[in-house]
Amino acid sequence: MKRLFLGVVGVMAVGAAAPAAAADLAARPYTKAPPMVAAIYDWTGFYIGINGGGASSRNCWDIVGLREGCHDASGGLVGGQIGYRWQSANFVFGIEGQGDWADLKASNTSAVVGAPFTNQTKINAVGLITGQVGYAWNNVLWYVKGGAAVTDSKYNGFVAGALFDQASEARWGGAVGTGLEFGVSPNWSVAVEYDHLFMGNRNVSFATPGGAFTRTDNVRQDVDMGTVRVNYRWGGPVVGKY
Repeated sequence: MKRLFLGVVGVMAVGAAAPAAAADLAARPYTKAPPMVAAIYDWTGFYIGINGGGASSRNCWDIVGLREGCHDASGGLVGGQIGYRWQSANFVFGIEGQGDWADLKASNTSAVVGAPFTNQTKINAVGLITGQVGYAWNNVLWYVKGGAAVTDSKYNGFVAGALFDQASEARWGGAVGTGLEFGVSPNWSVAVEYDHLFMGNRNVSFATPGGAFTRTDNVRQDVDMGTVRVNYRWGGPVVGKY
């Protein structure tokens, strides 16, 4: 009888405690785990990098108003770039300097003088100073650029394969381009870029290797460049948060 009495008391105690525990839980405010915060790539900061690829330059020569002919000087280029970008929301702005060694060369027989006279263009280097505006989707950046361009150009005239006269210049013009860049880590990115250089028309004075004046040609030049780039970025935040 005593055991039965103790069992009934125990059941009644548990039954009395259950509503109290439920009321205590109901009184407490409900809290859930904080949501995951997505990290976004931030393009702000200084960067330095290398690039390589190919280019082609269209060069047309005229003498005394007569077309001597055109040729496409093509070849490889390799160099580097340095710049700074800052990001506001999804928009990215920047400024960049780029310099490339180039090996672009081509020639054609003069349509005015005829064989065996040949005109040759060589571009030994290309430089760009440009501003950028881009739009970023996290670690993917599409951008356009524009600014000043310069080419280190050399012009040669050959007669039967022997150098007859020559000229050289640092030619300034304009540049526009576009690129697509991918952030592969907080500090490293890779990109592909295309640029067109408007180098205009220039009157170029030629002289023999001994320095005697020979002629003046008007040379028109444009350049198309395609490069792959690798950049290292520093000096900016690694990630932002929504």
